[in-house]
Amino acid sequence: MVAVNLSPTRPARAVDERATVGAPGDALVDRFGRVHRDLRISLTDRCSLRCTYCMPEQGNEWLARSGLITADEIVRVAGIAAASGITTFRLTGGEPLLRTDVVDIVRRLAAISGPHGPVEIAMTTNGIRLADMLPDLAAAGLDRLNISIDTLDRERFRELTRRDRLEDVRAGIAAAAASGLRPLKLNAVAMRGVNDDELVDLVEFALAHGAQMRFIEQMPLDAGHTWDRRQMVTRDEILTALRARWDLEPVPGRGGAPAERFLLDGGPASVGVIASVTAPFCGDCDRLRLTADGQLRNCLFSLDEYDLLPVLRAGVDDVAVDRMLRGCVAGKLPGHAIDDPSFLQPARGMNAIGG
Repeated sequence: MVAVNLSPTRPARAVDERATVGAPGDALVDRFGRVHRDLRISLTDRCSLRCTYCMPEQGNEWLARSGLITADEIVRVAGIAAASGITTFRLTGGEPLLRTDVVDIVRRLAAISGPHGPVEIAMTTNGIRLADMLPDLAAAGLDRLNISIDTLDRERFRELTRRDRLEDVRAGIAAAAASGLRPLKLNAVAMRGVNDDELVDLVEFALAHGAQMRFIEQMPLDAGHTWDRRQMVTRDEILTALRARWDLEPVPGRGGAPAERFLLDGGPASVGVIASVTAPFCGDCDRLRLTADGQLRNCLFSLDEYDLLPVLRAGVDDVAVDRMLRGCVAGKLPGHAIDDPSFLQPARGMNAIGG
């Protein structure tokens, strides 16, 4: 197994298999005692939007279709991961609904069970195709949805995403609200001078749709590497803006969830804040990622990837695939070190890594 290094300043390194923890069927536990239960699977790097904080409008180099991980390969990895305690598969992109076999993938993943019973299937989407596809996705076994919406203003949405598709997103959210998929979460990246005047409005919109609004600090994961910390609206600024409208009460027992939750005026409604930059939650991280081209990643900000595709296509047994999962887990660092002067932004943008 080889860790493919993405940093120009660090040499590639081989995985030390002696560092792997446990054997097939044992929990996926890293060197710091973190038990991994969540595998995020990117179905494609392509997207129907061109959000300014994610990718350029033009000139993007997409993965070759021949290099994409197949449905059979996804299901095989998922089954092996579930046997070792992964309980949630989240389908991401790019935009996962652009993948033509997405319903079939959901159906096949939903049939997987592990030591703790059936797995949970979640999806993060921009919602553009959701209204048409949701009935089939729900019938296939999708359990819950996160839908991205950064603004409620049509012109602002067009400027931010470079596409005039806000009404399609709103239709997708309405369809999700009318469905039985719960919890329903809406995600917004908070940006200074862009949508920081809409934070309260976005929460009100989410509440009207039976959803939880979650605000995300802007992270250095854009494909163009133009991230500017000064444009990031911090956790504390988000909470200050919301406290002008509601009393906020922290919800204990966050566990490995990325969002801190706060009850609004005593609940039951709540809002979430994902503060990966100013209040990182690395110590409780329970996530692994599988990119659309078959690379395993143990951190969103990792500079190393573990190339699983050649292993899957070499005719090896499941033990070899499990060993690769464990090698990836064993190589996980204690944190992402965004605030460290030595921090290097990953070469891939968020669309290529998977959310």
